[in-house]
Amino acid sequence: MHHSRLCAVLIDCRTSDVDAAAHFWGEALGRPVGLKHPGSRGNYRMLETPTDEPIVQIQCVDHESRVHIDIETDDIPAEVTRLEKLSAKVVNRLDRWVVMQAPTGQRFCVVRVQRPGFPKNAKRWD
Repeated sequence: MHHSRLCAVLIDCRTSDVDAAAHFWGEALGRPVGLKHPGSRGNYRMLETPTDEPIVQIQCVDHESRVHIDIETDDIPAEVTRLEKLSAKVVNRLDRWVVMQAPTGQRFCVVRVQRPGFPKNAKRWD
C-alpha cells in the first residue's frame, strides 16, 4: 500500500536567466518569487504558494521549454510500477526521482514527498 498526489507544476524554461523567468511567471500567476525558500537554489526558483496548493517551481533546462507535473509519493518504486501498468514508461531513474513518459507523450516526474500534510488529499493505492 502506498499514497500519491499531485505535488507540483514545474515550468521548464530554456534560458540562462532563471531570475527573469521566475519574475515573469510570478507576475503572470500573481505569486511572489520565494528567494528564501530552500527550493530556490541553482537553476531553480520557487513561487510562494499556500501549503494546500501544488508547488510552482521555475527551472532552467537545456531541452525545449514546457510545463510538467510532479507526482509525490511515499513509495517511489510502487508508484512507478503502478504507472507502468497504465502504460507509462521510465525515461530516467535518478537518485531522488524518476522521469516518466505518459503513453500520450508528456513527461512527468515521480518524486518523494515534498509538501507538508502528506497524505492529506492523496490517493491510497492497495
